[in-house]
Amino acid sequence: MSHSVDEIDRKILEALQIDSRQSIADIADSVGLSKSACHRRVKLLEEHGIIDRYTAVLNAAALGYSLTFVVDVTLRAQTDDVMTAFENSVRRLPQVLECQLMTGRDDYILRVVAQSAEDYEATHHRIARLPGVETIQSSLSLRTVKAWTGLPVRQP
Repeated sequence: MSHSVDEIDRKILEALQIDSRQSIADIADSVGLSKSACHRRVKLLEEHGIIDRYTAVLNAAALGYSLTFVVDVTLRAQTDDVMTAFENSVRRLPQVLECQLMTGRDDYILRVVAQSAEDYEATHHRIARLPGVETIQSSLSLRTVKAWTGLPVRQP
């Protein structure tokens, strides 16, 4: 089932990505709709899977996670069983915020947070022992230039 997203839907999506806790009344005012029309549109966006879920974005530094690493992982083999075992294992590491299967030289790229160098060293050892891992290369992020958890909703 597809749903055509129009300009009003895009404005609603932008508003929700900025602050999903704002009221339907506030969103309706900002996009020029009545509360009931805005509520109907939000429900349709949810039902069609365009709005996948609502979540809180936590402040990493406030929780003591001052370090972010990008970790390139190469596996011994790219067979389904090796990749599945790696993926299932990496999902269980809470310090791994993101894992992407890649094309090119490395098989996966991970985004990992740590509270200290010692904390990352322990995580590094856990990653190195995951099923199928042949090599890992870590890079420390010095500064976040742009961090956005949303998606672009405007047409180019």
